[in-house]
Amino acid sequence: MFHTRRPGSTLLQHAGVSYFPVAFAARLPFAMITVGLLTLVVAERGSVVLGGLTSAVAGLGTALAGPLLGAAADRFGQRRVLVPVGVVNAALLAVLPPVVGGSAPDAAVLALAVLIGVSAPQVAPMSRTRLVAIIRRAVAASRREKVLTGTMAYESAADEVVFIVGPFVVGLLATAVAPSLAVTAAAVLTLVFVTWFALHPTGRVDDAARETAVAPAPARELARVPLVTVVAGALGIGLFFGATLTSLTGFLAADGDGDRAGLLYGVMGIGSAALALGSAALPARFSLRARWLVFGGLLLAGTLLYASADSVPVLLAALAVLGLGVGPTLVSQYSLAAQLSPAGRSTTTMTMLGSAVVVGQATASALTGGVVERFGAQAALALPALAAAVVLGSALASAAAARRVLRPEPLPA
Repeated sequence: MFHTRRPGSTLLQHAGVSYFPVAFAARLPFAMITVGLLTLVVAERGSVVLGGLTSAVAGLGTALAGPLLGAAADRFGQRRVLVPVGVVNAALLAVLPPVVGGSAPDAAVLALAVLIGVSAPQVAPMSRTRLVAIIRRAVAASRREKVLTGTMAYESAADEVVFIVGPFVVGLLATAVAPSLAVTAAAVLTLVFVTWFALHPTGRVDDAARETAVAPAPARELARVPLVTVVAGALGIGLFFGATLTSLTGFLAADGDGDRAGLLYGVMGIGSAALALGSAALPARFSLRARWLVFGGLLLAGTLLYASADSVPVLLAALAVLGLGVGPTLVSQYSLAAQLSPAGRSTTTMTMLGSAVVVGQATASALTGGVVERFGAQAALALPALAAAVVLGSALASAAAARRVLRPEPLPA
């Protein structure tokens, strides 16, 4: 049984040394699925459009089923949901390579991709829920806010790093061995680490919190403008991920190097990981909304360089700049969401952001694939700039909404 330690001890002591690496590895397959499906379909069937559609329907399946899985976990506990879902998802991923490489019709590939998306384990929001439960139960009240802020910063950075590391691993395996190996590796990681995460002792703490939880705020609180602007910003990040990965794949596929897309895409992870993990060290006077504006602007500047690229070295330079912008931007969005979350709705709020990223990534993958086929890869390189504009526009809207909230009511005459 999970034992509560003295309030002065650290979150690491309460969660256990194994928790953070297990939780990180358990969410890695989620980030590998999108690029893994795209890379596999393009390599086996030679169609960027079909690859983009396959990635898109998997993402949409995840976005639609995610809140339902979260609700099931709230009602029945994470273990009862994660264990069977992880096993099913691993089995579907294992079946995918022979189906794509065989004579099955495109419709069968798309149908299988939908099922893979629907059964994708929602590790990231469940991890946040567990850690929040530990903090509320075991951390002294005087330290609770600081620990919670740092934990949300870590979780946001971990999500962002996973979205970079996942495609990098896919690209490495696809280049070194075969595109099918990346999907098989995702299946193995899901079976091993999602099950391990589900059975980790911290799951009992979440069960206890679920049983003693207070009544949540009304669902309409989730539709408040300040929070909606953050969700829109997360959607923009998803659009950016999908447009960048698919346009990069199309650009490289023109020379027969489409399976290197994940590898080059991982270049973004260098600056992105460093700045995302370092976001917690930024001074408090550099507010979250200000960070979103500054780093969102840097993201837009990087996409303009990316759009003008006509060679792999220029693409690499642009991807490096993009990494400096996307990491801190995503961390700022998740941290703002944690602050704006209505009482008792933190898991729902985090799922909303995660679903927005997935929907954006899926939508942009499909649209960008169509642009590559119809207008060419060079034209598709301009699409990440549109996504970055959504990110920056949402930041401006968020700042405006905050000013309206803080503006005092006029005194009656």
